[in-house]
Amino acid sequence: MTGQVLGELHGGASMDDNAGIRINVGGFKKRLQSDTLSRFPETRLARLLHCRSKESILELCDDYDDAEKEFYFDRNPALFPYVLNFYHTGRLHVMAELCIFSFSQEIEYWGINEFFIDSCCSSTYHCRKMDQDREDWDDKSDEGSTTSSFDELLEFYSDASKFDKQLLGSIRRRVWLMLDNPGYSVASRIISILSILVVLGSIATMCMNSMIEFSLMDSEGQPVEDPRFEVVEHFGIGWFTLELVARFAVAPDLLHFFEHPLNVIDLVSILPFYLTLLINLVVESSPALANLGRVAQVLRLMRIFRILKLARHSTGLRSLGATLRNSYKEVGLLLLYLAVGVSFFSVIAYTVEKEDNEDLTTIPACWWWATVSMTTVGYGDVVPVSIVGKLTASACILAGILVVVLPITLIFNKFSLFYKRQKQLEIAMRSCDFDEGIKEVPSVNLRNYYAHKVKSLMASLSNMSRSSPSEHSLTESIH
Repeated sequence: MTGQVLGELHGGASMDDNAGIRINVGGFKKRLQSDTLSRFPETRLARLLHCRSKESILELCDDYDDAEKEFYFDRNPALFPYVLNFYHTGRLHVMAELCIFSFSQEIEYWGINEFFIDSCCSSTYHCRKMDQDREDWDDKSDEGSTTSSFDELLEFYSDASKFDKQLLGSIRRRVWLMLDNPGYSVASRIISILSILVVLGSIATMCMNSMIEFSLMDSEGQPVEDPRFEVVEHFGIGWFTLELVARFAVAPDLLHFFEHPLNVIDLVSILPFYLTLLINLVVESSPALANLGRVAQVLRLMRIFRILKLARHSTGLRSLGATLRNSYKEVGLLLLYLAVGVSFFSVIAYTVEKEDNEDLTTIPACWWWATVSMTTVGYGDVVPVSIVGKLTASACILAGILVVVLPITLIFNKFSLFYKRQKQLEIAMRSCDFDEGIKEVPSVNLRNYYAHKVKSLMASLSNMSRSSPSEHSLTESIH
């Protein structure tokens, strides 16, 4: 077959079955026998033996010389001896000085599988390759952190620059930084600590007000607020209202003020108090609307949202919010896994327990048991009694551990990334100085910024070339 194919290509010259082919790899010339190449028919050089036209040959090599009957490959000649040794021995060996990424690309180009790496080099090769993958992940994380931090820093300076064209801009900018940037100055730290204490005091009084030891009754036997708690509540509302009004008054862009999540939280934290006050006034003026009093009771419970105000002073809480906002796919995957597991184990529990257990007589009742078991909460209010039911419960618990752990790892990696980015952003903001106005944008290492962008582009092109082994990647064509 080899003789016929190459004979037709070379003008009818006859060749025996042991005829070889001449190859030139970046200047490294070698003649290889056909029977040596035929031992590995899936490799690139072996596929050359079955080419019937010059077009099919050029799909596998870079050039072909009719006069010399030589196949040319624009590859690294320093790595080809490892490929040549593979054809003679059937095994691959990896030297310690080699770049694992380049070696992996090279053997992939020649159509050689990593399974041919000899046992003496296999473990070292795969460990080094895994280390390279971890470094790539760290680089991608740093890239996302650098890009996002750079964009947010530019947005921060853009907002700060808007004060230059406003009335009393310098004073308003200083107040804005003091209120929105905890840790920017001594005054901002004092305000931040005071705000935290007011939030914690408000939450503490709400909790203590629900305890019997602190409950008071009026002459008609109806529960009333403790005057001491009312003082703390009114002081907290006054402080929160003052904070919100001050931030709104010195905001660089009033139209987009409530687009910021933290400002919405500030509004939600005081809104229940004023709505409750309005409802009480309406009920007093119109007894027919007494049912609105229940709405006021529900609104009072919304005071718990004040705990979210701590996010303005906590890097961890802000990072958690950014993680949840950007991890909807992972959260959806977690819920999907739980839904599948709950549905599966609830049906099994219903089947084996419906005759012996009064608590598991319906599939919806088994949903509750399966949910509690898969999340490893284990209230113990509903438990299987039969041996098969207990075995099912054991499998449900083990499956729940695996189901919860897998997506949580992805979410944790994102949290680490956002926490690192937020810390970098806070350090950059606290080092700003606007006493003499903004004369220039803060120094940012643009070389690293664009280097990350170029590296990401090169990695994408490299992945595209891996998906089509017959084509060269961008970096390979350069070399």
